[in-house]
Amino acid sequence: MADVTRLLDDLAQGRPQASDELFPLVYEQLRHLATVYLRTERPDHTLQPTALVHEAYIKLVEPAADQPRNRAHFQALASQIMRNLLVDHARKHNSQKRGGSFQRVPLTNLDLSDAPTSAEVLDIDRLLTQLAELSASTARVVELKFFGGLTNEAIATATGASISSVERDWRFARAWLTDQLRKTSAGNA
Repeated sequence: MADVTRLLDDLAQGRPQASDELFPLVYEQLRHLATVYLRTERPDHTLQPTALVHEAYIKLVEPAADQPRNRAHFQALASQIMRNLLVDHARKHNSQKRGGSFQRVPLTNLDLSDAPTSAEVLDIDRLLTQLAELSASTARVVELKFFGGLTNEAIATATGASISSVERDWRFARAWLTDQLRKTSAGNA
């Protein structure tokens, strides 16, 4: 962990070689995250875990990017970037497949143990945007847990919140998202 933090500091100081040294240290963690996200996608999905990892890593270490301060912050930023990449990919796929219009998929419950499909990613992204209007910190907890796979302790470290605040935000988010998904499902019935 100290090596990752040291290399992140080096990267922030403008030492480009740090990026080459950092990648092998974080690759497996990022690859696991990408594999989980893409597990439930169709077999002919054009975005593969390796491509997702590489795209996310490039965005993480580019000079104009928000520079991660430590391993937890790095993982939080990686989660956010992967979420954005998956949402962009899902939008592009749906617009090509459906001539620009989205196909609604009713969701009956919120099961965060499986990776979402493209349509679910879009629904979850829409709901997270709405949730962020109610509570930015709660939406951030969902993003880090759902897209980043972080534990409550890691989320607390990454956000600077207490573990009890993270747990409270998570309970509220699950209830709110479940309610919103039920309303979406009832509206489509």
